Amino acid sequence: MHWLLTYELAEDYLERRPEHRGVHLALAWAAAERGELLLAGAVADPVDSALLLFQGETPAAAEAFARADPYVTAGLVRHWRVRPWQTVVGEGAANPVR
Repeated sequence: MHWLLTYELAEDYLERRPEHRGVHLALAWAAAERGELLLAGAVADPVDSALLLFQGETPAAAEAFARADPYVTAGLVRHWRVRPWQTVVGEGAANPVR
């Protein structure tokens, strides 16, 4: 199952990001190495949101990531939510449909 963690970023996100980026990236790469986080990044033009794609039986890994993320705890993220994503096309689709 895929889970999409969506961040709504604060208006001053780009200015405040450098202070927290190292810890955020270390947390993200650790989740990727555990096989929980597949892809992550900010949405550009404008940079007002970010998307993180997790996989697992439950949303627990995505929720735990958000709660521990310094971007969230330091207020760079105004709001976050985790939703199931029913992926059906592509090599990594969780529920392939042809």
